[in-house]
Amino acid sequence: MTNTQTIQKLNEALNTLIKAYEELQNDNTNLKVRINELEDEVLDLESTKEDLEYNVKEFKTSTEADNSNINSMLGKIEGLLNNKVNSTNSNSNNSSEKPQNNSNGSFNSQSDIKVEEQKKEDENSNKIDLNRMASLLNGFNN
Repeated sequence: MTNTQTIQKLNEALNTLIKAYEELQNDNTNLKVRINELEDEVLDLESTKEDLEYNVKEFKTSTEADNSNINSMLGKIEGLLNNKVNSTNSNSNNSSEKPQNNSNGSFNSQSDIKVEEQKKEDENSNKIDLNRMASLLNGFNN
């Protein structure tokens, strides 16, 4: 092989190496751009995660406050209904016939039965009212 041929072969090899180096540089640049894009996405995702965590915390706090308010309302409603039951019972006891003592000391059983039946009806009615109120309030909570 002559010097000219050797120089030509070396020149071709050098051109091939330069072309390969340029392609690697382009690939490297593209990878750097992609890395920067992914790092930006990670930052965005971290920011979104922090926002979501804050929103979840606020939602939990709000839900706890709502539950506390609902429980407070239910307690007040139960108290009002219990007062209504007690006043109804005392009114029915005052207005109904007082049990009379028979000669053997027992009470008039018919009157006692009526009072007991009225108490049971009032209690069942109030239980239904409380259950309705609880389901309504639970429906609002959801």
